[in-house]
Amino acid sequence: MTKINVEKKIQSDNETIAEKNRRVFTDGDVFVLNIISSPGSGKTTLLEATLDRLASEFNILVIEGDVTTERDMDRVRAHGAGGIQINTGGGCHLSANMVSEVLPDLDLESADLVFIENVGNLICPATYDLGEDVRMVLLSTTEGDDKPMKYPAIFHESQMAVVNKIDLLPYLPYDIERAEKEVRVLNPQCEIMRVSALKGDGMDEWCDWLRGKLAAKRAG
Repeated sequence: MTKINVEKKIQSDNETIAEKNRRVFTDGDVFVLNIISSPGSGKTTLLEATLDRLASEFNILVIEGDVTTERDMDRVRAHGAGGIQINTGGGCHLSANMVSEVLPDLDLESADLVFIENVGNLICPATYDLGEDVRMVLLSTTEGDDKPMKYPAIFHESQMAVVNKIDLLPYLPYDIERAEKEVRVLNPQCEIMRVSALKGDGMDEWCDWLRGKLAAKRAG
């Protein structure tokens, strides 16, 4: 009897398609950010705040991942983004194949930045490469400071960690230094940034980071 490692095969197939996606994004000369967080951390609010600051400067596309509805896609469209919705129908993460299937519907030739808002989950999306340039994990002060050690895989796999809702720090028992220290223990190379997407704290630094990543990619 032949045993097949199903998980290994799924990951292998995903990696193959992710590399094809990456070539498409590179040919389009766009910077692609895959944003992962638990539900309610503020992914869509961060995108809205980013669009308010950058939509007049760059052509920005959003690939929205959700189990159902287009509510988040409607929100980012209202702030100047183009893009497309992917509903997983119960799946807890986006896959490279899901992204690949919608790429023909996106005008990548005229785009500068592509944000992929993954399904709200810190576990399932962690190891699924979508072809992005940077995988980012979004934390928030309202969800507790113990997330890095409880969900280590996403922190191992991310190149950027953003702590959102820092305007609420005076009112919450959130030890931000502890959270950031544990991120660095899990992944010393992971960049860390603090923002309040709602109030604007740290958003200038965030937008400068995005500008720098796009410029660096286009410079080769």
